[in-house]
Amino acid sequence: MNTYETMPSDLPRPIDDGACDHLIGMKLPDIDLLATNGSVVNLSAQKRKTVVYCYPMTGKPGIPLPDGWDEIPGARGCTPQSCSFRDHHSELSALGADVYGLSTQSNEYQKEMAERLHLPFLVLSDVNFKFCEAMRLPTFEVNGMRLLKRVTMIAENNTVMKVHYPVFPSDSDAPWVIKQLS
Repeated sequence: MNTYETMPSDLPRPIDDGACDHLIGMKLPDIDLLATNGSVVNLSAQKRKTVVYCYPMTGKPGIPLPDGWDEIPGARGCTPQSCSFRDHHSELSALGADVYGLSTQSNEYQKEMAERLHLPFLVLSDVNFKFCEAMRLPTFEVNGMRLLKRVTMIAENNTVMKVHYPVFPSDSDAPWVIKQLS
């Protein structure tokens, strides 16, 4: 297990700043996103229940996290969140849901992470912030990078029905989704 797969116990808890209050009832935008398998996914065209967990960035072994990463409320925990969705994937699928991870990291960066973590679902790159801006998702900046805040949406018939924000701790997200879908 590497350091990205564990969560320090003293992380600051993010507060609900209302930045996602507008999402319930919104339609997923008609935007093509590059997936980790090389395909293009348009979330607005999905036929099943759609779970989209948005996260800031995953760490990569051997590359230090941004300065002060653990002090930013809600920043730490992208790898544990992805691993939790991986570990609960069969249960989520049985509940009729397709799961997608989404970040603004490059597709190449995401591919390495998805392979290393053996993710059974696609991760989508919104490197140009088109989906993020269409949905008016909250972001923050660190070390000159603009990153998404952690938020999870459950959509049905292309409409956002449930929102988990702020997500904390990050590995509690997949169990929250299962509870919402059950």
